[in-house]
Amino acid sequence: MISITAIIKSKKENLIEVQNMITHLVTETRKEEACIRYDLHTTENVFIIWEEWKDQIGLDLHNNQSYLVDFITKSETLLSAPVQVYKTAQIL
Repeated sequence: MISITAIIKSKKENLIEVQNMITHLVTETRKEEACIRYDLHTTENVFIIWEEWKDQIGLDLHNNQSYLVDFITKSETLLSAPVQVYKTAQIL
């Protein structure tokens, strides 16, 4: 299993638009066969996606989905910082 944490920081003036885009991304991603978990959390203008994937093949497929590529392209100017993505390993 592969765990990913993605941190997305919206510009305050784009908060609703970014939230709508992320909601669409989450909805579509959860339909993917290799997706075990794709949970969305938020605080102020920060969105955190906690992901779990069955395997690297499934994650690679996800990374090439049109809705993810569209999100990355369209959100670039709406964010206050580049999206941070961490591949993590559970220790406890």
